[in-house]
Amino acid sequence: MLSAVNADGSTPNGARTDEIVREGARRMLWPPRSRPRSTHMAELAGQWDGDGRRLVVRNGYHQPRQVTTVGGTVEVKAPRVNDKRVDEVTGERKRFSSAILPAWCRKSPKVSEGLPLLCLQGLSSVDFVPVLEQFLGSSAGLSPATVTRLTQQWQALNKIIGDVDELPAFYDFPAEHWIHLRPSNPIESTSATVRFRTKITKVAKVAGSPAAALAMVFKLVESAQARWRAVNTPHLVALVRAGTRFERGHLVERAEAVTA
Repeated sequence: MLSAVNADGSTPNGARTDEIVREGARRMLWPPRSRPRSTHMAELAGQWDGDGRRLVVRNGYHQPRQVTTVGGTVEVKAPRVNDKRVDEVTGERKRFSSAILPAWCRKSPKVSEGLPLLCLQGLSSVDFVPVLEQFLGSSAGLSPATVTRLTQQWQALNKIIGDVDELPAFYDFPAEHWIHLRPSNPIESTSATVRFRTKITKVAKVAGSPAAALAMVFKLVESAQARWRAVNTPHLVALVRAGTRFERGHLVERAEAVTA
């Protein structure tokens, strides 16, 4: 992380402001960070093993680690507990986990929430590290992969919103056919069968022309469909092809819509 210095190498007075803030945050975190351990041990103080020793005792602190907050990167140490109790279901030793500083925590939730917002402002994921390390430090745990992971839920939401008209389209077909219409990619399932066979038989080279290759592909599909599962209620296919109206999977015999 870069720092501003004077021409003679001294540090401006204002440059220590961030350091003071981070040190204050670190000191304020110290009592709350140890409080869950004290509470946890107080609740289990009456549990002893067969030799008269406590099953749950203090075990110092974990190695220091950097936690990125909106005020910068702070070095903290999480408390450790030596818990000799065994889970009756899994047979594994129970573990103490601090609610304030979990083992996986490297960034505060506010930092994680803010990263996707920068994407909306046009900041490329590859630019996050050089830009934000000036504010949060070079060891803040920021990377293009981190930003991509944090924006995945937005990408999923955009997929749903973008295809809002297509997603419920199967309601306009017979309910008996929904099981055939709702695979993630039914067209790709058919194409995979043809692609595998054309690669083995080298249809493009053997056919000699696009028209002949298309005819051979059609025959491959015909051959493959012998092992396909038949459509449920096949007599309804003729109604669908004739343009018969279905609502919520039910046949509409009159002009009025079928009520729920």
